[in-house]
Amino acid sequence: MTNHIDLYEGQIILVTGGAGAIGSNLSRSLAEAGAAKVIILDDLSASYKWNIPNLPNVLFVEGSITNDIDLKRVFHEKPTYIFHLAAFFANQNSVDYPEKDLLVSQLGTIKMLEHAVLQGGVKRFVYAGSGCAIYGSQAPLPLKEEFISMHLSTPYQISKMAGELYCNFYWHHYGLPIVKTRFFNSYGPGEVPGQYRNVIPNFIYWAMKGQPLPITGEGKMTRDFTYVMDIVDALLRAGWSEKAIGEEMNIASAREIEIVELAETINRLTGNKAGLTYTDRRKWDTKSRLLASIDKAKDLLGYDPLTTFEDGLEQTIQWFRDNWNSINRDAEFPPGMSSAVKNYVLQQEEEQA
Repeated sequence: MTNHIDLYEGQIILVTGGAGAIGSNLSRSLAEAGAAKVIILDDLSASYKWNIPNLPNVLFVEGSITNDIDLKRVFHEKPTYIFHLAAFFANQNSVDYPEKDLLVSQLGTIKMLEHAVLQGGVKRFVYAGSGCAIYGSQAPLPLKEEFISMHLSTPYQISKMAGELYCNFYWHHYGLPIVKTRFFNSYGPGEVPGQYRNVIPNFIYWAMKGQPLPITGEGKMTRDFTYVMDIVDALLRAGWSEKAIGEEMNIASAREIEIVELAETINRLTGNKAGLTYTDRRKWDTKSRLLASIDKAKDLLGYDPLTTFEDGLEQTIQWFRDNWNSINRDAEFPPGMSSAVKNYVLQQEEEQA
């Protein structure tokens, strides 16, 4: 039986959101696995062109999943495998701009599914869901796939759940071979810091600039941080496993890390002596703990996350060092930024004045 790497040799593959952290690493892995062509569709609203793999079998199309002309362009290539990672990223952004979240993450997903059905010949459509979204804040731990909540905290979370429901419809009604993955707190090379980014790239950025790291609340909240290359391995397996078709599964590390431990580890690894500072907890951030069960992914995919938390952080910090000029240029904390980071950035500017 063909393994989950050799499967993609000679195939035409579409990756939406392929310029982002997960998408760029996935695209590189697919190209290096011998894909005939890896098509990246990305509007660069949350990513940067310099992060796209510069390989001869990677085709970049700058465009949107909401634009039918852009979709006709990429589906004209007749992809057989589709990895749909594009979304309006992420929680705080969706709170500030809920209508845009609906347009991109829900309507865009429907358009992707519709084009996949109309084209025909798609061997697998892998959807990037969010385990941080779909379970709400009251689910028992470890989080298992059969539990979902109707009480979600942000439009981003609502859209991620809706995406899974639409995937179910296209699987049951049209027979489109769907796999639904639920990522938990991804981190790793490829994510540039900014006002709507995840905590790890922002912490690393501020630590490398010698600033104290802002902890919301007491810092005792836990998250299930998952290294990007472990996620990529899971995605490659999701396109390969016949048992996974029609199923949803958590993609996580299955370990809890306190936010204050995360911050202290980053300060230690970067040599940042500025310490920590404490701010008010964000209103929508209602989850005190996150810990996923990965038993289903192990069973259906053979998934086994191998990267230790500290090794993953060290590799991410090294990526920051290797790409510091581009990262420092493109990190965005502009006027009109979200309330989640505005007060902290203003405070730092005042102290440095």
